Amino acid sequence: MAEHDDIEALRRENAALRAELTATQAVLAEKDAQLQRILNTLGWRLLSTYGRFKYGVLLPALEKLRRRSPGELPAIAGAPVASLARARREISYGEWASATEAVRYDPVRARRREEAMKARPTISVITPVYDTSAEVLEAAIRSVREQYYPDWELCLYDDASPSPHVRPILEWHAAEDPRIKVGFGVENEGISGAANGALAMATGEYVALLDHDDALTPDALLEMAAAIADTGAEILYSDEDKYDARGRRHDPFFKPDWSPDLFLSIMYACHLTVMRRELVERVGGFRKGFEGSQDYDLWLRATEQTDRIHHVPMILYHWRQVAGSTAVDVGNKGYAHERSKRAIAEALTRRGIAGTVGDGPVPTSFHVVRHVVDEPKVSVLIPTRDRVDLLAQAIEGIETKTDYRNVEIVIVDNGSIEDETRQYLESTRHRVIRDDLPFNFSRLNNLAAREATGDLLLLLNNDTEPISPGWMRAMVEHAMRPEVGAVGAKLFFQSGKVQHAGVVLGIGGVAGHSHKYFAGDAAGSFQALNMLRNYSAVTAACLMLRKSVFDEVGGFDEEHLAVAFNDVDFCLRIRDKGYLIVWTPYALVTHYESESRGYDLNPSEID
Repeated sequence: MAEHDDIEALRRENAALRAELTATQAVLAEKDAQLQRILNTLGWRLLSTYGRFKYGVLLPALEKLRRRSPGELPAIAGAPVASLARARREISYGEWASATEAVRYDPVRARRREEAMKARPTISVITPVYDTSAEVLEAAIRSVREQYYPDWELCLYDDASPSPHVRPILEWHAAEDPRIKVGFGVENEGISGAANGALAMATGEYVALLDHDDALTPDALLEMAAAIADTGAEILYSDEDKYDARGRRHDPFFKPDWSPDLFLSIMYACHLTVMRRELVERVGGFRKGFEGSQDYDLWLRATEQTDRIHHVPMILYHWRQVAGSTAVDVGNKGYAHERSKRAIAEALTRRGIAGTVGDGPVPTSFHVVRHVVDEPKVSVLIPTRDRVDLLAQAIEGIETKTDYRNVEIVIVDNGSIEDETRQYLESTRHRVIRDDLPFNFSRLNNLAAREATGDLLLLLNNDTEPISPGWMRAMVEHAMRPEVGAVGAKLFFQSGKVQHAGVVLGIGGVAGHSHKYFAGDAAGSFQALNMLRNYSAVTAACLMLRKSVFDEVGGFDEEHLAVAFNDVDFCLRIRDKGYLIVWTPYALVTHYESESRGYDLNPSEID
């Protein structure tokens, strides 16, 4: 077709321009790196302390000189004034993407990586097609043909498109590249039927899911193949972003590593999905009746068959916002929500989980409530020292503001000296253990755990107060799960701001709280503050677990971690045993942090 020959010539010209742009972006990235090195020098840091003088007097004067002598751009410590001005400006996502991709999009580097791979799996890209516009369909196909990784096949199945341009485009590309296979349905079968039609043509060890109106990055299949070779994963997913109607990149979604609890709350894995073909076929492929939620349903069934799931933390997929797409408005496919809910309900049944599926905080999300059977006994462990007002408030909250009844409270008094505190402890009906040694949070909890008689332990600071009656039950429903090692709550400062929503490693050098100081009603990053999810750790200010798990990991490290980071270490040792750490936004507690006891970080504990 002559018009396709013209398109091919334009594509080659476009590729040459893209290569030139990439080279320019690489130079820009290096210049920006040089600028950052300059900004990190002692001289620049000293100069930065005089900001008012620099920005109010020095830089405007240099800018006047620059306008007078455009060929001689004045510089400060080797950095042009214009570069310094750019450094003060926040970069956009598009600028960030261009800078990183100037390094990523390198055919020479890709070839070297490919040659170094331990294995080279063939990846079959399966794409159901229905009445796609010529421009968008061409772009989707071209994004596969321009892959750096050569061991792919593209399986295109047309679901009886009424538009006459679709078939010629598919046939032309199939004639141009033997790795492209096409199939044509006689009648419209829907997205699940068309996806199965594409799957039936696949011969690769793995399949990648590409929608007919989206696009892969040039290194998408290379990164996936490399991850397969390195990890042996059977299910993989990447980060993603969107193209708007004008072709601009925006709305990047940087995803967490595999989080099964988040996955039951929302289909966050989505694009780009790559799965072992044998696994997809074993679970029955795409099921009719789940159109609009067919990928979610497939994932739910596939993840029941393997735990070899890997996240590739790179933007490898561009989701195009076209009319009628959920990328524009999730309401465009409202039926998908009910089908997703049915897919989750069937997954609970298959997994033997007694529970219900409700709606989550946003239209595409869900809240799975697991039924608590026989109300196992909870031993609440509260270390304390004086400040009886806080202790009494915490205990009253358990007694009168909590709808869970099978509870015992164990108080560990660490050397209280005030008469009012002693009188309260002598009169309380709850068990009190006395420990007059110097403060050691780990030792106090270990001591209380040995005295506890419940199946579940709830570590609770004396400066906490429940907000919602169902807070303890919301923790019990997950603490009883055999695959879960510890459960954390959503804690608020007295001001109402978020104090704890899970612990992330690396913040502050060791670990820190996710979304700390966010407004109490904030959604957080991609609804992180409103959805069940898994974290590396949770705070021991309000932490529940089975007593058997506590004993299995040997409790807290009272020798090395008396004050700080003992809960992080505790959770990481639980993770080492293969358990999940769950954080629930449905257990709401106020934490009057550091009102009863403050402390300084100990360098040895940080080490």
